[in-house]
Amino acid sequence: MKHRLVILVFLVTQVLVAQPDSLFIKFHPEKEKYDSPEWIQKNKFGIDLSEVAFVNWNSGGSNSISGLLGFESSANYKDPFFYWNNNVKIRYGINKQESRELRKTDDLFELNSNLGYQPDKYSHWFYSARFNFKTQLANGYKYPNRDNEISRLMAPGYLFLGAGMEYGKQIDELSLYFSPLTLKTTFVLDQDLANAGSFGVEPAVLDSLGNVIVEGDRIRSEVGMLLTNSYEMEVAENIKMSNQLSLYSDYINNFGNVDIDWQLTFDFKVNSFVKATFGSHLKYDDDVKTTEPSEIEGEFDEAGAKVQWKQILGVGFAVNF
Repeated sequence: MKHRLVILVFLVTQVLVAQPDSLFIKFHPEKEKYDSPEWIQKNKFGIDLSEVAFVNWNSGGSNSISGLLGFESSANYKDPFFYWNNNVKIRYGINKQESRELRKTDDLFELNSNLGYQPDKYSHWFYSARFNFKTQLANGYKYPNRDNEISRLMAPGYLFLGAGMEYGKQIDELSLYFSPLTLKTTFVLDQDLANAGSFGVEPAVLDSLGNVIVEGDRIRSEVGMLLTNSYEMEVAENIKMSNQLSLYSDYINNFGNVDIDWQLTFDFKVNSFVKATFGSHLKYDDDVKTTEPSEIEGEFDEAGAKVQWKQILGVGFAVNF
């Protein structure tokens, strides 16, 4: 399975790098003939920086600096009956305060590929298939504890693959997608985390002394329904809002318990290069359990799943190419 995943990620990445123009043709209704193929490709690189410094500041404070690097590349194809949207997103953020170690603030590697067929060019409904893969690049910690990783590359990794119906009048700006059959695969390829049952995989079987008898599963597969909504609009001049909502429920394991992933972002454009971003990211996954200190010193008890929330505010520059 691991080798198949590597091959699949490689193929999707190649789609973003070089599109085989010879495989597609584009129809221009006003010309009433087929013309040469055309892909729309966009690349965006951005840096957000924030810094605070104090000198003899009588109210006190801690010097700090934060940075967030972001890269996004998309390659989209569309004709009167088909669309094929592909993108890759990479983000990595760090923060450094005086007398404190360097800490990670953001970490994402994501691949998306969406294919849609419109049986009637006057309809706003599409038969759609979707692929989504997410993981992170660096180890994650529950600061200030840096002795034990709580996440790593491909621990977790999430893969969604499904088919369904999608509504979109302007598919790049408004999309409502429903898939009654979606495969969700969770990868925990770090054996220590897998043995602990992190991110919903089956934990290891231990003997009375805590020794591993049967190692924990590194892969968890689910089949369920997926509902997504994405919407973009310009709320005011040079202010763009984007909303992305994903709801997933597994048919087999506790159907009706919904996993939520909701992102709301406002982009403020100062000029062609300088921009500001304000965003909110809320998640809930019943398979991702939290822990709290136990009455026994040095041990922890499971506290169940909790709502995860992250707020983002940054000012920096972005380059489109």
